[in-house]
Amino acid sequence: MSEAKWYVLHTYSGYEKNVSSNIMKLVENKNLHHLIEEVLVPTEKVVEEHDGKTKEYESILFPGYVYVKMVLTDESWYICRYTRGVTGFVGPGSKPIPLTDEEVKNLGIGAETVRSSASGGVDFVVGDTVKILSGNLTGFEGTVDSIDEENGKVTVIVSMFGRPTSALLDISAVQKVQM
Repeated sequence: MSEAKWYVLHTYSGYEKNVSSNIMKLVENKNLHHLIEEVLVPTEKVVEEHDGKTKEYESILFPGYVYVKMVLTDESWYICRYTRGVTGFVGPGSKPIPLTDEEVKNLGIGAETVRSSASGGVDFVVGDTVKILSGNLTGFEGTVDSIDEENGKVTVIVSMFGRPTSALLDISAVQKVQM
C-alpha cells in the first residue's frame, strides 16, 4: 500500500488543466511516478438544449483547484508548488494538509467523476436526498420527486424561504448525498 495522500493545489481559475498536464509531464520526464501518482481535475459533462440543438461540454466541478495524489517530499512539494499557474497548496501557510479519507470519499476523488445523463442511468431514486451541482441552485440539497431518464431530467423539491419549491434539473446537475 502506498503512502501517497491526496492534496489540493490552488490555481489561477482557468489554469487547472494546464497545471495538471504540466505536473504530469514533469513526472514523466523525471520518472517520479513513485512520488506523484495521480493529478486530477474533477469534471462533469453538461448537456444543454437550446433551440432543439443539444450541446455537450465539460465543466470543471471545482474551479481553481487541482487534486494531487502524492508522497509529500521536498521534491514533490517543489514540483507542484512551482508549476506555472499554481498559487499554493490548500492548508495553513505553505504547509500542505492531506485530505482525510472521508473528504476523499465525499468528493468522489479517484472514483468516476465525469457524470452525464448519457452515461447509463442514475445513481439515485425517488425520495433520495441530492445535492445540486450546477445552475442557479448550486449547493442546495433537496429530495428527488421524479426522474425522467428518457429526457435526462429530474424534479427536485428544495426548501426555499421555508417553502418546498420544485426544480426541474438535468440529471447530470445533481448528485446523491451519501449518508
